Amino acid sequence: MAFDRQPHLKGELVELRPLRAEDSDALFAAASDPLIWEQHPASDRYKRDVFEKYFADALASGGALAALDAKDGKVIGTSRYHGYDAETSEIEIGWTFLARSHWGGRYNGEMKRMMLDHAFKFVKNVVFLVGPNNIRSQKAVGKIGGVRIGDRTNTLGQLCATFLISRA
Repeated sequence: MAFDRQPHLKGELVELRPLRAEDSDALFAAASDPLIWEQHPASDRYKRDVFEKYFADALASGGALAALDAKDGKVIGTSRYHGYDAETSEIEIGWTFLARSHWGGRYNGEMKRMMLDHAFKFVKNVVFLVGPNNIRSQKAVGKIGGVRIGDRTNTLGQLCATFLISRA
């Protein structure tokens, strides 16, 4: 069975669906807060021109998901599946952000649990690559069971902290 990198997943707090071109303005509204990006390697992603490249890459990836608040259907962020490797039974989850109004763990935790549950139907291992100075995201990955296994270079050539969650 092929890995479906753009499923429709619904939880109590968050709904995930394939990212669409028409999500650009709503996602930018969620991303335009500089504090979201202050620890991220792309700390200027709150700027429209930088965001537009990020959004275009997300659409082109074939694995990007829009995160919606399940109560009102508003776009609150995004996440992405990337780098599926059937041979090593691995997929990466990343490029995740949520509007600050939805910070605090419950939304991110539910979103990641849904993505993990879906991924583990197809793979044994899920990898998270997190910027070395992005302590907030490293803690968030730890809260969902991620174990730091070292460092790995991401697709931009940046060395990242590498976390792993394996199917039990």
